Amino acid sequence: MPDDAASRAAAEARAAAEEESAFSHAAVDPDATAAYGDDPDQVIDFYAPREALSPGGGLAPLIVVLHGGAWRAPYDRRHVTPFADFLARRGFAVANVEYRRGGASVPGQGAAGGAGDVGPVAGRWPETFDDVAAAMDALPALVREFLPQADPRRMVVTGHSAGGHLALWAAARHLLPDDAAWRTDRPAPFRGVVALAPIADFTVAEKLDVCGGACRQLLGGEEVFTARVPYADPALLLPTGIATTLVQGRADTVVPQAVAEAYADAAAKAGEVVGLTLLEDVGHFPLIDPAADACAVVAEEIAQLAW
Repeated sequence: MPDDAASRAAAEARAAAEEESAFSHAAVDPDATAAYGDDPDQVIDFYAPREALSPGGGLAPLIVVLHGGAWRAPYDRRHVTPFADFLARRGFAVANVEYRRGGASVPGQGAAGGAGDVGPVAGRWPETFDDVAAAMDALPALVREFLPQADPRRMVVTGHSAGGHLALWAAARHLLPDDAAWRTDRPAPFRGVVALAPIADFTVAEKLDVCGGACRQLLGGEEVFTARVPYADPALLLPTGIATTLVQGRADTVVPQAVAEAYADAAAKAGEVVGLTLLEDVGHFPLIDPAADACAVVAEEIAQLAW
């Protein structure tokens, strides 16, 4: 028992240090920002490539970033701007997407998380999904205007944690039920998806109580979870036909390895091979931390699909 307690304490200390490092970087302002809707959260930040990926120059692959934070309001796109800048310094053109999240308190009520809060803690139904769909649909035209260095024909979508879920979901819109407003009649024009510690299988995530029941909250609560999950769970929307890689830290205690493995297994059963890169002694946050070796692995996984 003492050894177990010591191991847990060490794991908790490492996780805390990883999170502190990931959030220690100053936010990096974009080169341009464009709106894809009227809500203040319906915006995309654009980062031009800092250097050419090849001696010949030319247009750079477009990397679309969807941030995490359990779909909760306190976590916005600013915390992944160092990661977006990291990719831009690697020669990619980057679009960092904001979207509406849940958990904001009503004016005059308690602070977020308090007894006076109104509305879901994690995400908004259907606004979170409305926004991701609208942003993806608007991207080609916005890129032509605000990020002319990018080649939207070489688009890779990446996302971390809850953003990893949204990246996988965006690649599966053509598989949504026929009555889904977000359904498309053909696969998205993505070169690939690189999902980082994604909340990729809602059944497993709920069993593990990932992020305090965030999946259930995202869909509006227990009463509607079963009815809405076919519209939201990437593990039920397979095969996508789009090259997909999951990058996962084995030491992740926020979104455990079992969630990514469940998605990969579901894909295999659907006849699709999904890459699963497991990183030893890596937790949840190094994947988006420019100071961590894991972040360089992520950039390489993106490059492999982008080219």
